[in-house]
Amino acid sequence: MTKRFAWLRRNGPAVFGVALLVGAIYVVQREFRTLSVADIRQAMAAISPLALWKAAGWTVLAYLVLAVYDKLGSLYAGRPVSWPKSFLASFCGYSLAHNLGFAAVSGAAVRYRLYSAWGLTPLEIAKVVGFTSLTFGLGGMALGGLVLVLEPEVVPWLGSHMPRWALQAIAVPLWLIVGTYVVLSRFKQHIRLFGHQLDLPGPRMALMQTVLATVDVAVTAAIFYTLLPEAAGLTFLRFVGIYLAAYAAGIAAHVPGGLGVFDGAILIGLQPYMPAPEVIGALLVFRLYYYIIPLFISGTLFVGFEFGQRRAVLDRVTALGRGSETLEVPAIASLVALAGALLIFLGALPTKGTIIEEWAGHAAALASHFAASVVGSLLLVMAYGLLRRLTIAWGFTLFLLANGAAIAWVRGEAWWLWGAFLLLGVLVASLRAAFYRDSRLAREPLSSEALVPLMAVAACGITLALVAYGGRVSEASWWGVVFSELAPDSLRFTVGLTGVLLLVGMVRLLRPARLQPLPWDAAIRSRLAALGALAPSEADGAILGENERAGFAFLKRDGVWLALGDPGGERRDAISAIWRFRDMCERAGVDAAFWRVGRDYLRVYADIGLHAVPLPPREGEAGSYLALRAERDLESLQPLLPPEMRRGASPSHSRAA
Repeated sequence: MTKRFAWLRRNGPAVFGVALLVGAIYVVQREFRTLSVADIRQAMAAISPLALWKAAGWTVLAYLVLAVYDKLGSLYAGRPVSWPKSFLASFCGYSLAHNLGFAAVSGAAVRYRLYSAWGLTPLEIAKVVGFTSLTFGLGGMALGGLVLVLEPEVVPWLGSHMPRWALQAIAVPLWLIVGTYVVLSRFKQHIRLFGHQLDLPGPRMALMQTVLATVDVAVTAAIFYTLLPEAAGLTFLRFVGIYLAAYAAGIAAHVPGGLGVFDGAILIGLQPYMPAPEVIGALLVFRLYYYIIPLFISGTLFVGFEFGQRRAVLDRVTALGRGSETLEVPAIASLVALAGALLIFLGALPTKGTIIEEWAGHAAALASHFAASVVGSLLLVMAYGLLRRLTIAWGFTLFLLANGAAIAWVRGEAWWLWGAFLLLGVLVASLRAAFYRDSRLAREPLSSEALVPLMAVAACGITLALVAYGGRVSEASWWGVVFSELAPDSLRFTVGLTGVLLLVGMVRLLRPARLQPLPWDAAIRSRLAALGALAPSEADGAILGENERAGFAFLKRDGVWLALGDPGGERRDAISAIWRFRDMCERAGVDAAFWRVGRDYLRVYADIGLHAVPLPPREGEAGSYLALRAERDLESLQPLLPPEMRRGASPSHSRAA
């Protein structure tokens, strides 16, 4: 039972997120069956210039409100920074995290890089990060409770399946949490929450948090609401309820930007008020304003900041100084995932009137339609491989992006659409050096374990191609056939099973070579010592690289496994050992950390989402670092930090009133 609970705790959020994503795909697929690009373009053209300007103004105000989060957070930490720095940290942190959502570029990781350059200690940065994260939650609970009391029926799906009084009752614990936080801040300075110590601000600061976050949620919802046409019965408060429910679903799905899940929930919530084309048109403009444009601006600002840091401190080599390099791959992976989602979107639209239908007939048009959803699905898998720096994923991505451009072209889409696929392909090709890992397909012998998924992928690809080119599917994507009541049951089963096997097979082929953690004994200790790695008398295990020419020892702690020093041995195999350790920790549901590492592998530690904290140099060494997920593991690893960076060791600051 304990093992089952541990498995559920480790994998439950991911399983729940996948379930939400599958449900969202079904909703989007159902809504898009009767749509066309012309319908959506017409709906977007109907948005008035005044509404566009108002939405732009709300967007600017929303990001200014978020800047206040960081300003108050720095005051709470006792190290206030200027308003320009607060805006830069907030804007880069939120816009990059909204769009990318990966560990290396999460809002917390970006803030650690920025604030550490401005002289804040890791503990002070942790306070800023915790303050900003908690602030948003307080606003969501306060405003969500108000919606549940006044307009509970607007919550998508739940509003029509639960009694009104039951939904209103949910507001009580939400408001109770907010009220308890404000009251406790008056009488206590510290509380323990889920094993972590939380330093409470004063009551005035706590009240300001709640009000500020409530305003933030309302202003962000106003961006979307302004872009919608007038609809009878859709008040702003009702829309806020729909928006909050959709946003919460997007967060729960762990998908960057809530892509697909947020959109599906919005479609369900607004279905009683207006047609789907008008919702989708406003949704696309909202994403452009709140996600896409800020992403490019913040990315430019962040890279400019990094270049400035390098010029100012040429001899400082930390994870901070390599921030722009570690940002590149997650950003590219996110764009590849967006390209896959776009192809899936195209695969859900009708094929009538496309160029390929005029040239090659209806059957060929259906084939391109079917291919769009298959290639889009595979691009989502490739984004997973790119994040793990796999060379094979880099090659497959180039091939699939070329296919995506061809599909968009033959369907008669605008030049900028298929041109975007080609441009993304050029960007991916330019980062060849960033993908330095071999998958099990390239590294291991062609064993039965590797041969089975390889044959499955080939068979599935051929099967789906035959189904598409045979003209035996209606105007639906490959999963649309599965849900279609018009298709024969045998065809629905065949296509569904084939599609799932294709994706699972690709994931298995992209997985790194098999993990082989070794037990700690005298033989492995002497082996690591011969490689030049630390070989203490006591350890919990050891990791070797894929070629067994590099390795290191590690200790198991609660929630984090700590590697002891840099890997010793051949550099290329040392990099594979670092990644194998990261993958092993991910499978075990713990975080990876590295103690007393040098400068040689800081880029790799940053690639796996770790932040390097300088440690006091020992006699005769140039300096070392503790590489860790600072936003999560700083408290548990504090004993390894120098005294001035530990909780309570630095001069105390007056409590924020």
